[in-house]
Amino acid sequence: MFRKILIANRGEIALRIIRACREMGIRSVIAHSEADRDSLPVQMADERICIGPGASGKSYLNIPNIISAAFISNAEAIHPGYGFLAENTSFAQICQDVNLAFIGPTAEVMSIMGDKVSARQAMVEAGLPTLPGTPVLHILSDAQDAAKEIGFPLMLKAVAGGGGRGIRLIRSADEFERVFTVAQNEVREAFHDDGIYLERYLARARHIEVQVLVDNYGNGVHLGERNCSCQRRNQKVLEESPSPILSRELCEEIGTKAVQAVQNVGYRNAGTLEFLVDMQNRYYFMEMNTRLQVEHPVTEMVTSLDLVKEQIRIAAGMPLRLQQRDIQIRGHAIECRITAEDANADFRPQTGVIEKYLPSSGPGVRVDSHLYTGYEVPPHYDSLLAKLIVWAPTRDEAIARMQRALEEFVIEGVTTTIPFHQRLLKHEAFIRGDTYTRFIQEEAVALGI
Repeated sequence: MFRKILIANRGEIALRIIRACREMGIRSVIAHSEADRDSLPVQMADERICIGPGASGKSYLNIPNIISAAFISNAEAIHPGYGFLAENTSFAQICQDVNLAFIGPTAEVMSIMGDKVSARQAMVEAGLPTLPGTPVLHILSDAQDAAKEIGFPLMLKAVAGGGGRGIRLIRSADEFERVFTVAQNEVREAFHDDGIYLERYLARARHIEVQVLVDNYGNGVHLGERNCSCQRRNQKVLEESPSPILSRELCEEIGTKAVQAVQNVGYRNAGTLEFLVDMQNRYYFMEMNTRLQVEHPVTEMVTSLDLVKEQIRIAAGMPLRLQQRDIQIRGHAIECRITAEDANADFRPQTGVIEKYLPSSGPGVRVDSHLYTGYEVPPHYDSLLAKLIVWAPTRDEAIARMQRALEEFVIEGVTTTIPFHQRLLKHEAFIRGDTYTRFIQEEAVALGI
């Protein structure tokens, strides 16, 4: 087992990893920016090393500084969390080259599954269904020709990256050139890769994802599914497990095929396969996230497993202690992402000082957050402040518990999305479990946004 792990991330996920390390008897080193010098993860880690100024390009994305921090601190492994360098193939390869354990998949497999087009091809070969799509496109005229073959409406997606960037719905040929150009410029700036691909649009699609764990010896399990259909601009705002719309038999079928598919490409560590499900419950592989997901706590709540600890054990060369028959899904869990955004002003990001912080508590309530009274929300990073997660024996009880927890949650000093989530949980379609990826956009008036 590792003696010391360097955490190349910030905020609530850094704190989450620190806590897992402490329970495992592993020393933690936090690599932090100047802007995060007074943050809770920096205060709680066993060791801390500043790797640059507030701008992420000069700190959390600065590979030489992070590698140097690992050597200076004598860390044996690096946990990238999510975002930043978590799906950066070059970073994973450099870690491998300098004998630092990267807590995630190998660079070789990440390059296959992190690229959405090659991932689609690999999953087709492994037997998973996919929607009709194109190879990588860089030139507008080639993309226009491919769009005519697929037909409108269609989805335009970036080959690299994530977080909803570079994803556009194109309804007609008239808007294709404008949307293609805007999306390509966006992903070129964000990911230094302007590759685009097109995919048939699925109306009223539900977003279902499957959490998998695979060790270095090919043993793999799935940990059930998460429904992530509540999205804004292709970014998830609320997740739950298990799915309220799919039968347990269908979920088990998708999960089993997902594990077989990643074993087929030699994947290891934690990962998530994302699917679109149509109104007839036909499912199609969409992409894979080769890292820990923001929404991993809902899976932990219904399985009683610690995914961060499992990641660390796998990276240390230990075999999975679980077989599929050992995985039991109990009860229902919901996660709300609480962000520093004003939902009444098109979710405009907010900054400021947290004047009062009182997180929810009580039976079945979990809060993953790096906030404290007096903390200053910096302008440099993602607006996520906290993840509020609840568990209850049934979905109806989980909804009621989440409503109670949202009422108790106090964050003063910046505007947050707590009121938005309160409205979302009261919407009849959500209560029925009848949401889809464009639900929030199409129900904006009813949701007060």
